[in-house]
Amino acid sequence: MDSEELTRLTVVEAASHIARKTISPVDLLDAYLKRIERLEPSLNAFISRLDSYAMEKAKTAEKEITAGDYKGPLHGIPIGVKDLFWTKDIATSSGSILEANFVPKEDSAAVASFQKAGSYCLGKLHMSEFAFDGTSRNHHYGPSKNPWNFSKTAGGSSSGSGISVASREAPIALGTDTGGSVRLPAALCGITGIKPTFGLISRFGVTPLSWSMDHVGVLARTVHDGALALNVLAGYDKRDPGSAKTRDQDYRRDLDIPPKKLRIGVPKDFIWEVIDPDVKRAFWNSMAHMESIGAEVIEISIPFLELCNAAGSIVQTSEAAAYHRNKVIPQGDKYDPTIRRRIEVGLFISAESYLQAQRVRDKCIKDMVSTLDAVDVIATPTVSIGAPNLTDAWVQIHDKWVTTRESLLRITRIFSTIGFPAISLPCGFTDEGMPVGLQLASRPFSDAMLAKVANYYQQTTSWHTQLPQL
Repeated sequence: MDSEELTRLTVVEAASHIARKTISPVDLLDAYLKRIERLEPSLNAFISRLDSYAMEKAKTAEKEITAGDYKGPLHGIPIGVKDLFWTKDIATSSGSILEANFVPKEDSAAVASFQKAGSYCLGKLHMSEFAFDGTSRNHHYGPSKNPWNFSKTAGGSSSGSGISVASREAPIALGTDTGGSVRLPAALCGITGIKPTFGLISRFGVTPLSWSMDHVGVLARTVHDGALALNVLAGYDKRDPGSAKTRDQDYRRDLDIPPKKLRIGVPKDFIWEVIDPDVKRAFWNSMAHMESIGAEVIEISIPFLELCNAAGSIVQTSEAAAYHRNKVIPQGDKYDPTIRRRIEVGLFISAESYLQAQRVRDKCIKDMVSTLDAVDVIATPTVSIGAPNLTDAWVQIHDKWVTTRESLLRITRIFSTIGFPAISLPCGFTDEGMPVGLQLASRPFSDAMLAKVANYYQQTTSWHTQLPQL
């Protein structure tokens, strides 16, 4: 295979070739490095490239596999890593000049899990400063560009993770999601983004934004690739206070078995108050498709969605301010002014407001569990608009002007606030040719079932096979 063909392989396909020794890990990495070299001046998906380091790792993997020491389907597969995951002896900036010289002495749990499986980091990826934005702007490292249109945002905060996978600079990438930061780039870049149940994947060694809302997630071309990553990432870790003890399971095992008597709930509330017509059309087309392959689509009332969003915003801002307090007060001039303002707002949120927001979260969790007694999954658009221009602070939808940040986060933040698993899948395009995402969510620790439903949609459509022409 030539370089172009190698970077078109999904992780599952590449893993199969590596296992059969029909391609080598070195050739696979070389194909990605050549593509990064060609595309990076335009895309800016990486904060730091690790070409030499990655090549040494690929050579080691090749020697191990040749010697019969095959570790499994991620052995020899390179990954992109959002630059807030600790990487031993490799700078981890968290998208800020304040942390540009921070070199961790150990790997984050997620990076270590990939390495144990025989994978390795090919570079540290672009992100919003301290993960506190939904766009792909960065005051210090410049904007990263949507591979479908360089004038558009790629979403954030895991911007480089979405761009690198969509542009085939990396086969799979790690991201984090506190208000939508895995699902936003996935939706706007036309790939698959998995935010698991809160606590399913350890956050040890990940720079926090909001302790009670941060999730580690995966961005990939397909649900199968994402499930392969979940197999090595999921598990209890006593170093993460939010880590959950769950039974081990294979997230790929039953993935291709179609779900039976699938009930999909579509909220009548909140979602449709701010929605681009192209996004609405693509979403309802996806629901018509699900009905055509046997699912029952039911309109449901979830009146607490707006309140849940407000509570999540208060909690996230308060916890971010608590984490940054000792830096932002003496070194505020080193922050992006916009990020600084968001953090400083959190310093003025009262303890009473924070506690009331947490009570609202608890009520929303209980109410959402009750809602899911009547349906198996909830479906919404992932983002209410197609990718806006990089420089847009506001967007107009019909006769409403909405801040770009709010239009991007208003739907995804719901499931980050309550910690339920959610997946974004490509489901169409706007009239401008920008990808549209379908979001599916379900009850806590139903991640395997949710992945099965997502895969059922993906395997009966072709949106995920369409790639930007670069």
